[in-house]
Amino acid sequence: MDAISDLIMDKSNWVTGAVALGVFLTVLTLMNGVLQGASLEKRMKAVAGRREELRRRSREAMATPGALRQADDGFKKRIVERLNLTKLLEDPQVAEKMLQAGLRGPRPLTTFYFFRFASPFILMATSFLYLEFINDFGMAPFQKLAAVMVFAAIGFYAPNIYVSNRISKRRASIMVGFPDALDLLLICVESGMSIEAAITKVSQEIGGSSLELAEELSLLAAELSYLPERRLAYEGLAKRTNHPGVKAVTTAMIQAEQYGTPLGAALRVMAKENRDLRLSAAEKKAASLPAQLTVPMILFFLPVLFVVILGPAIINIADTMG
Repeated sequence: MDAISDLIMDKSNWVTGAVALGVFLTVLTLMNGVLQGASLEKRMKAVAGRREELRRRSREAMATPGALRQADDGFKKRIVERLNLTKLLEDPQVAEKMLQAGLRGPRPLTTFYFFRFASPFILMATSFLYLEFINDFGMAPFQKLAAVMVFAAIGFYAPNIYVSNRISKRRASIMVGFPDALDLLLICVESGMSIEAAITKVSQEIGGSSLELAEELSLLAAELSYLPERRLAYEGLAKRTNHPGVKAVTTAMIQAEQYGTPLGAALRVMAKENRDLRLSAAEKKAASLPAQLTVPMILFFLPVLFVVILGPAIINIADTMG
């Protein structure tokens, strides 16, 4: 136990681990461009599997009413059902959050409830063992208890933080390529393609800039083909993205089909609005840049500037006085 404690508290091991982590992240960043094509192919296969699943579920629904229930077997599912965690940790928005994070099906939902229940106990036990047997940092027993409770609270909110972070990253990736996707969709529709074929074509072309958007568009094309109402497919896209720009586009497409207005005209207007939104977001970031650079300039630029300006004068004064 002492050897493990010395190994953990040795500063050289921390430095070595930090350097190794930096090298690993650098290699991972460099390999990201190489692996992007494989990732796109994997996501497209997943969407194709989703299309086949929708087709199978549609056939089962026609053959056996009420046969659309999905199964999720595993020890996590058994624990969730045995402890009735869906009622104990009930969250009415967790299903929509899973869809917005790109986690579909019953298995991610079960995993979320399981880790939300287990994470507080895992972090609480880990922090207690570390403070009790490895290094207590000179804490009193009451302070140790407070630290353990803090880690338990972190474990309880950690799954929500993970899902929220994944949602924000996914939404940002979708909105990066969404205006370009609308322009491509407008070109395809005005060239005479149907909306399903246009969405499928755009999903294949937009994958280089946003894998998440390509996945969502492919799923939208599949749902347009197999759902009983096209409106449900558009509303599903709006729920999965949860962005005002996407919601406005889906509403315009629903109204265009409902009232018979030209779809190209609606797409042209919405494409211009989304380009304006992207431009205004970029201008907002540019306007906030001077305020964000104030603290770095004070901490890093001004001391160096003072050294460069006053350094020669201080050296001359020292020579004269000497």
